[in-house]
Amino acid sequence: MRLWLPKIRWSWSLPATFILFFVAASAPFPFGSTNDLSIAFWCLCLGVAVIFAPTRDLRSPHLWLLAGIGVIVAAYAFVLHEQLSDHPWVAPFQPIWKQASDLLGVPIAPSASIVKNEALFALGAPFANILAIVLGITVGADRTRARRLLWVIAISGAAYALYGVASFLIEPTMILWRDKTAYLGSVTGTFINRNTAAAYFGSCAVIWMLLILEDVRRRLPERHIEWRRVSLDLRAIPPREILPQLACLLICLMAMFMTGSRAGVGLSLLAMIVAFTLFLRKDLPPRTGIWISLGAGLAVALGLLQLLGGRVSSRFDSQGLVDEGRIEAWKSTLRIIADNPWFGTGMGTFQWAFPPYRSPNISIRGVWDAAHSTPLELASEVGIPMALLVALGWAAMLLVLARGVFRRRRDAIIPLAAAATATLSLLHSCLDFTLQMPGYSIPFFALFGAGLAQSFSSRESRASAGAGATAPRGEGRFATAPPAPRARPELHKTV
Repeated sequence: MRLWLPKIRWSWSLPATFILFFVAASAPFPFGSTNDLSIAFWCLCLGVAVIFAPTRDLRSPHLWLLAGIGVIVAAYAFVLHEQLSDHPWVAPFQPIWKQASDLLGVPIAPSASIVKNEALFALGAPFANILAIVLGITVGADRTRARRLLWVIAISGAAYALYGVASFLIEPTMILWRDKTAYLGSVTGTFINRNTAAAYFGSCAVIWMLLILEDVRRRLPERHIEWRRVSLDLRAIPPREILPQLACLLICLMAMFMTGSRAGVGLSLLAMIVAFTLFLRKDLPPRTGIWISLGAGLAVALGLLQLLGGRVSSRFDSQGLVDEGRIEAWKSTLRIIADNPWFGTGMGTFQWAFPPYRSPNISIRGVWDAAHSTPLELASEVGIPMALLVALGWAAMLLVLARGVFRRRRDAIIPLAAAATATLSLLHSCLDFTLQMPGYSIPFFALFGAGLAQSFSSRESRASAGAGATAPRGEGRFATAPPAPRARPELHKTV
């Protein structure tokens, strides 16, 4: 007798999908993945995943996106060659090597970087981000996998937020198994810096809010929300089906406020307000609805700030919007850029380039190993042309995501989540270094890639476009076809 065994259908997309989900969930764990060993491990994992990356669902727009990423990679390779080579093609040598040779009286081989070979060691984090967004596009080209990635980031973020709050209440002097040396009065989760933690928890809160909105909107019976009946419709939703998501949102918000980060909390609340308004824009009154939504969201945000963000409010009162020392550091970084406009001082060399330019108005306490502005630091290390190319790539990505938000009818939540978190991280990185932390950047660059992939309609949606009138009612938030009328009971009777 032959034994019946279930057939397991193997797909080459499984290894890439599993690895991407594993990296997106685990990257924040080892202290934000700031050390070289963690970055190398994630690059290895993502590199293996790229080998198995599925390409069946890729279409022409996705290939154009990958081509654009390829142009940025080629430009990075050119700058890397100039900064590492003993015989660069066009980059001038840094004068510091000639000065050192004259002072020491020995010949020293010059370089286009102020620290030899440092660019090679600094390549890890950008390389991991590039691999993550490429995998996000290839894996996220399938709507099911893109949604699962969204859930993986949301659930892992809630878990880290829960750990951060619990560890702060139980043992605030420890981060995982190490002693906590800074920000003892703030929740940092598994991150070292509270500002990065605030941006991470805030980004996860944005995702949870959108997931809740989509679930609630799908359960409402009307094609367009009747605001007079909203309270009655919400009461009809079983609490056990919505309370877990609300609890995850609350824990992310609580952890975000407990970081005490001004920019992280403020920009996260702004991202939530805008995402909320964009999600419900078709259900709002045509003329004043958007302004009412923005005003109500601002009122709620201020209420939450007063209720949960006491430390944040006190920091706003005592220190204002931006520290004076940070503004002086930005001015010093601009002087570095002015002296090295074409190829910068070398990737990863900011902490060595900054001391000669350090403003006397900055306190002598501490070492500035970051410009607290990723765009300025990038321009100082790789030059203005490369920084402008990266800025152009970000602008193109945001435009594509905006296209997906406004033109997609199904699964618009994915490009909306990507656009909201991308804007949040970009604005926060102009004031800090969030995108320079691999524990934050790797999972969200993967989400950016999935959002880009889902900004274009899939083959399934195109095939079903002609049968829109028969689309099931729960297909998605932006389904436009009205539900099919139910058959009358007497038609089903048999004689």
